[in-house]
Amino acid sequence: MVNTIPTILTWPQAAARLVAVAAGRAPADTVIRRGKWVNVHSREVLENHDIAIADGRFAYCGPDAGHCIGDDTEVIEADGMYLVPGLCDAHMHIESGMLTPAEFARAVIPHGTTTMFTDPHEIANVLGLRGVRLMHDEALLQPINIFTQMPSCAPSAPGLETTGFEISPEDVAEAMQWPGIIGLGEMMNFPGVVHGDAKMLAEIAATQNAGKTVGGHYASPDLGPAFHAYAAGGPADDHEGTGEADAIARVRQGMRAMMRLGSAWYDVESQITAVTEKGLDPRSFILCTDDSHSGTLVNDGHMNRVVRHAIECGCDPLVALQMATINTATHFGLERELGSVSPGRRADVILTSDLETLPIHRVIARGVTVAEDGACRVDCPHLDWPDDARRTVKLGKTLTAGDFVITAPKGANTVTAKVIGVVENQAPTKALTADLQVSDGAVQGDETGDVCQIALVERHRGTGGVTNGFVSGFGYAGNMAIASTVAHDSHHMIVVGTSREDMALAANRLGEVGGGITVWRNGAELALVELPIAGLMSDDNATKVAAKAQNMVEAMAACGCTLNNAYMQHSLLALVVIPELRISDLGLVDVSKFEITNLFESHA
Repeated sequence: MVNTIPTILTWPQAAARLVAVAAGRAPADTVIRRGKWVNVHSREVLENHDIAIADGRFAYCGPDAGHCIGDDTEVIEADGMYLVPGLCDAHMHIESGMLTPAEFARAVIPHGTTTMFTDPHEIANVLGLRGVRLMHDEALLQPINIFTQMPSCAPSAPGLETTGFEISPEDVAEAMQWPGIIGLGEMMNFPGVVHGDAKMLAEIAATQNAGKTVGGHYASPDLGPAFHAYAAGGPADDHEGTGEADAIARVRQGMRAMMRLGSAWYDVESQITAVTEKGLDPRSFILCTDDSHSGTLVNDGHMNRVVRHAIECGCDPLVALQMATINTATHFGLERELGSVSPGRRADVILTSDLETLPIHRVIARGVTVAEDGACRVDCPHLDWPDDARRTVKLGKTLTAGDFVITAPKGANTVTAKVIGVVENQAPTKALTADLQVSDGAVQGDETGDVCQIALVERHRGTGGVTNGFVSGFGYAGNMAIASTVAHDSHHMIVVGTSREDMALAANRLGEVGGGITVWRNGAELALVELPIAGLMSDDNATKVAAKAQNMVEAMAACGCTLNNAYMQHSLLALVVIPELRISDLGLVDVSKFEITNLFESHA
């Protein structure tokens, strides 16, 4: 049975009734009895406690809510299960799930996620402010809390890439007035902040003038003056840390350290020792996912997966839960609104039988049961996505194998080429080099040395432009290619392959279907995930998208790839704000220096 979509009264609207219910003068809508109340304010578990809910908010949390029960009150017997606040994802990108906000919500609700803070900078790069508004509007329709951060950096690094649209300080100031905007999305142009770029500082100022939170993104190992300058620039959090020293440095500067476990980012274990071993105050630490694709959501979980992982890494379960609930709410100025099972807050609560493995038996959002035993029990409404959001892949021509030829310097028999080195389970890449052979004037890949070609195909304006380079780490063998219109953050098309013919076939296929991911081998398509909305998302349900994504993963493996969640690595190869080496429509990018660099070092 599908429940009515839960709405929520504001606290002023609900206050009189909440007080009356808590005092026993009025009946509650729902009472949960005899549970173990997980109190994230005091960090304790209180046995045999009851919770009363009215108008979508908690009215009474105490030892006996019998005085709140009326003739029409729904009574839920917890039977000793833990009553845990609904989980909050502090930093994430819905588009990375390959799903619209509605379908993403449907996928994560059964996992106990009731609040998300989302940065739709993927669609901002394709459709600009209009795309952000579409994501924002669908988010507000959902039965759980989805707050939107206004993207800050489109392009992420001006001068190093060309996006479909650009975000301006005026766009940021406008968005700060929208009802669902909670702050500014991750400030990826950290060199701009460090060097006092007027545009970046204006976006931060517009956010702070609105009294909202500025998201951070400092993707550099340099913790010297540049890091301190970035902290002075206003970002209130950062999720780009990969080690204990990163986490410690951030919290010492008054920032929240957001530790992520996504489909391919495993940065919790290396940072949580700042709490478990160094003993730093855990209230400055927050858990998040950043990027989770649909297969992870369907098969492994969402924030419940992150909490379990933190516990497996030695974190006390109650501390881990704080990092996924009250810490997040406090960070965004919403401590009185959500993040805990406490009077006046939104009635978002999970019933679970174990705090360490965190099985999700029942999820209540805004006082309504939205999931039971892994099944979503509530509608997740869709927007009617317009045609212009579905026609965004513009190649300008039919591509051929010749577009992927890398011409060697005149007279060269070998070249020393710069190669993007993929690092498993991490966002940064390595700047490698390889000595490659030249045949008929064209530089060849090296299957034995695990070096294949990478190309970025312009897809926003139909210029027909192709930037070619080399990448290592995927392990591909034989004649193959994989193409994707998900290419953080510019979201042109990334094609990786060992066969130029297959690379052309894969790229043209995505032009035909309007975006997505496709894998080819020996001239035949092995897998296709259609993502018709902005070339980033499907409005199909998560289970179907996850099945197609699994076919894609299996096809990549059939082509020789053994990396964990290699597709996530593929999709980040154009992210020109994370070191060390990336590719854009303007060329190969040395992110350590933030400059375009030559493909070849030398030749003979």
